[in-house]
This record gives sequence, C-alpha cells and structure tokens, in this order.
Amino acid sequence: MSSVASRFRATTGRVHLFNLSPAPGSQSTQKRLGRGRSSGLGKTSGRGHKGQKARAGNGKPKAGFEGGQTPITKLFPKRGFVNQNAKVYAPVNLDRIQHWIDQGRLTSSPEKPITARELLLSGCIHQAHDGIKLLGNGAEHLKTVIHITPARASQSAIRAVEKKGGTVFCKYYNELALRDCVKGRTDRTEAAPIRKNDILWYTSWRNRGYLSPTALGKMPLVQERWKELSKQLLTFKTQEYDKAK
Repeated sequence: MSSVASRFRATTGRVHLFNLSPAPGSQSTQKRLGRGRSSGLGKTSGRGHKGQKARAGNGKPKAGFEGGQTPITKLFPKRGFVNQNAKVYAPVNLDRIQHWIDQGRLTSSPEKPITARELLLSGCIHQAHDGIKLLGNGAEHLKTVIHITPARASQSAIRAVEKKGGTVFCKYYNELALRDCVKGRTDRTEAAPIRKNDILWYTSWRNRGYLSPTALGKMPLVQERWKELSKQLLTFKTQEYDKAK
C-alpha cells in the first residue's frame, strides 16, 4: 500500500469527504525498474540478457508467425465463405411434441403457448441456438390441439397444427430477446426485425408472422407496440414515389 493511502484508512460511521479512502488492499506500490541492483529489478529490469523478449517494444511476434516458415493458415486451401447473417434454428418435429405432451412434460393454451423456454426446460430440445423452427415431420401422429410460438415454422407444420384446431404464430427473436425468453424475463423491450428478409417474413400471414394484420386480430395476447410496428413496417406497400421523367 502506498504511503499516502496508509495514512488515510476507511473508518466506520458516517461517510464524509474527509474520511473517504480506497479499500484496504486495493492499491499497491508502483513497480520501479532500473533503480539499482539492490532493488531486484535493476540493470536489465527483470528482462534477462538479450533475446527476443528483452528487446524494446512488445517483444512478441504477431499472431500466426511461425519463425519464418510458411504459416499453417497459408498451407490450407480456402473455399466458400461464411455468411455473417446466417441463423441456425433448433428443429422440433410434431411427433416429438406429441410424445412430450403424452408424457405430461408439455402443456399449452392460447394464453400460454409453447415457447423456447418450455421446450428447453422440458428437455424437448437441448439448445435454442438462434430460435425454434417447427417442422411437419410426424404430422400423422399429432392428435392434440397445441398452441406454439416458434421463430420459424414450415408450411406443412402450420397446416397440421391448424387442422387440429391449434395456432402457430412465428415471433422474431434476436440474441438478447431469445435469452430473455429462455430465462423468463419480461422487464425489457423485445427487439423488432430490422433486416428486410425478417420484415417480409414476420409481416406475412402466410408465414404466420406475429406482425401481420391478420395475426394481430387473431392472437389472444397482443402488445400495443406490435400494432405500431406492424403499421410502420408495412408502410412501404402504400408509399408512392415520383417517377423519373
């Protein structure tokens, strides 16, 4: 601890400006280099004699440097590309959901539909990834009316669920919104789709998007913010632009 901090220690009682001080042990003396051999860090200042790490500057080569030989990153061929906007959805089939319902591990109602949280807690999926995608495999085994809110859903799954009297409404989740859904947090405002592909998907009734006007009229629980978002995101369909002469 420095000499200044040692003279002023935190005291119990009422806090004033004159008795504010750093917490004990939070400060340490500065490491002084090159101040004589008796200090233990004199002459070579703890760097030793010569060598790469004794030089001025960082003393380390850049990442990927292998002493002059061809780095391994240059030896392997590069093909294709990585889509930075790609999303990985956790697939869930209808027969698996029916099996979980038969075991009593899943329940649903119009007011409390099945979300990523229920699927994850029940063990129906092991990781939510970027959202849940409902698939229609095993539709012939579905015999229960289910209400589910995934991120995406196939057309065959939508037809099979609605044929039994259930509902499917696809809802947009970004990374933070999906984490809040899984943890059951409702104190934060949910994200809205901003990319063109997402806007077109979640404002389409064919995809059962939750921001489509038809879905807003049929969903039992609708936020006022969704109605405003739906109006704002669908204004491009009615906008007119001056044609170039």
